[in-house]
Amino acid sequence: VQLQASGGGLVQAGGSLRLSCAHSDRIFSNNAVGWFRRAPGKEREFVAVIAWRGGSTKYSDSVKGRFTISRDNAKSMTELQMDSLKPEDTATYYCAASRYSDTRYYRERDFTYWGQGTEVTVSS
Repeated sequence: VQLQASGGGLVQAGGSLRLSCAHSDRIFSNNAVGWFRRAPGKEREFVAVIAWRGGSTKYSDSVKGRFTISRDNAKSMTELQMDSLKPEDTATYYCAASRYSDTRYYRERDFTYWGQGTEVTVSS
């Protein structure tokens, strides 16, 4: 079971980035997939989650309206489109596979498998 996150980088405030999470078919067939982030000196926090069918999503209040999570069944990929980025979005972003199939569960403990993280830096 593997998850591979990519797409991080340096961007100016107000810009956009698109993160990708490639995962094995075993994960993709039954599990919700989420994104978390850890800012320097802070604990890891929930960002967004999408159900395995792709029809249901949930976002943290801090990114709602700016970030969009999506998944592509054919490509075994989950993506996070990040628009209107702010310096406070600077963090290492992790994708993770939930032990559940829907978006009702989005705490760290609800996620079983984790990718290695990709760094996002937003300059002011």
